[in-house]
Amino acid sequence: MKKTWWKEAVVYQIYPRSFFDTNGDGMGDLNGIRAKLDYLQELGVDMIWLCPVYKSPNVDNGYDVSDYQAIMDEMGTMDDFDRLLEDIHSRGMKIMMDLVLNHTSDQHPWFLESKSSKDSPKRDWYVWRDHPTNWESIFGGPAWTYDPKTRQYYFHLFSKSQVDLNWENPELRRALYDMILWWLDKGIDGFRVDAINHLKKEYTDMPNPEGLNYVPAWEKMTNVQGIQELLAELRRETFDRYDVVTVGEANSVRAHEISEWISEEEGKFNMIFHLEAHEEAWDEESAGVDVDDLRIVLDRWQRSAQGIAWNSLYLENHDRPRTVSTWGNDREHWRESATALGCMYFFMQGTPFIYQGQEIGMTNAPFDDINMYRDIETKNMYRYNRQKGVPHKDLMKTIKKISRDHARTPMQWNFGANAGFTGGKPWIPLNPNFNWLNVKAQQQDPQSVLAFYKKMLKLRKQHEALVYGSTHLAFLECPYVYAYTREYGEARYLIISHLDDDTCSWWSPVDGELLLSNYEDHADGKLKPYEARVYLLK
Repeated sequence: MKKTWWKEAVVYQIYPRSFFDTNGDGMGDLNGIRAKLDYLQELGVDMIWLCPVYKSPNVDNGYDVSDYQAIMDEMGTMDDFDRLLEDIHSRGMKIMMDLVLNHTSDQHPWFLESKSSKDSPKRDWYVWRDHPTNWESIFGGPAWTYDPKTRQYYFHLFSKSQVDLNWENPELRRALYDMILWWLDKGIDGFRVDAINHLKKEYTDMPNPEGLNYVPAWEKMTNVQGIQELLAELRRETFDRYDVVTVGEANSVRAHEISEWISEEEGKFNMIFHLEAHEEAWDEESAGVDVDDLRIVLDRWQRSAQGIAWNSLYLENHDRPRTVSTWGNDREHWRESATALGCMYFFMQGTPFIYQGQEIGMTNAPFDDINMYRDIETKNMYRYNRQKGVPHKDLMKTIKKISRDHARTPMQWNFGANAGFTGGKPWIPLNPNFNWLNVKAQQQDPQSVLAFYKKMLKLRKQHEALVYGSTHLAFLECPYVYAYTREYGEARYLIISHLDDDTCSWWSPVDGELLLSNYEDHADGKLKPYEARVYLLK
């Protein structure tokens, strides 16, 4: 398999609105990212991925773009972006932008022109119908909104302010390609491409035996026949012209489909983000992780990619609750479970992604009032289900587990006001545990979550086998241990993560050199709660 810079990189995802604010308006900005580049460089990351910073009304926090070639007011200016780009590159680091191609804001000039008249030259750049299908949008409610001026309905997969582009129109595609090339000419190093498996739709009604107002229509708008031809053109007209990395968000793709998506021979992206592990490994009964299911799913992806493709490795992102709160124990074994989970995923074959705050073990927020939440998906889910009669108490129980806002509370930098995030009023409440869980508290602690992440990054850079080696499951007697080996030539490594609150009997390999552990005292004969170890096998 070919060696490349992006396979050897570690990527750090930034949700700019919640990272660091330099002008006191309560929202993070581009200059805030520049101010923290020393921190990121010390952590050891190679590439920064920015969630959208394009001009936007922020109905969905930047994923509703109103101008692809301008910076949103809250984030700064294009000059600020250019300085950030220069500073990142001067440190030998790289930058990846989020790219939203499925839809635009309803305030984008393209849509304003499209809705101005049925005869508009851009009418067909979006999807208009006299009669809508019976689909439900992903954010709840109808997937079509009526426009009284032109007396037609427009389609929106997400909110009514996020209007789907018509990828069947070649002029629209050309405009998007020109925009992408503009950013690549500016010197960015890659894209994470949002909701990319939804570009093609099959606009027919869903069966509705229950007589619902709106019907979920996942199979009509996900991986529809013909999407690969569109993606092949996208790659050919843009990404292939530069030495950049591309990661497609394709939640529904499964491991057996890996070839046409990310294989080195015919893939349309270098990597994809899938949701299979998060969907299959969540144990609702124990409100934790099912290690058996997790082992099956991740091993399937490792084996499917071996020799033909490359995996993305991640625990958290801006759309997922904090893993230490869902798969770990954020109370008695907070530090141990945050580090054991990190060790579990970080050393597989693939490019590791770290989401801001994950490296210090940030947890879900204890928000018990719906008014403390800001996420449009969360608020829509609450509103539509209350209309259906679901009790408030039941809805809040679910929201406190799964809301996207858990990943979006401000980065916890220090013990000061607003955790050092802003001198103003934060756009979303902080997690109150910042008074003990923050960067400053961990920077001088050699046993902190932050210190462990630094050690993991350093270890991966020192051992080529931990990048390019093949991955093989190792079955120990402990049912809650996720263990695997990495093998590359004569080099062999054993990675062990005990993902449980109890202890487990286990003896270290006699020919193993311990390279990393999240416990100071790792006496032989047992694994402690959430103990993680990395061995070099001799």
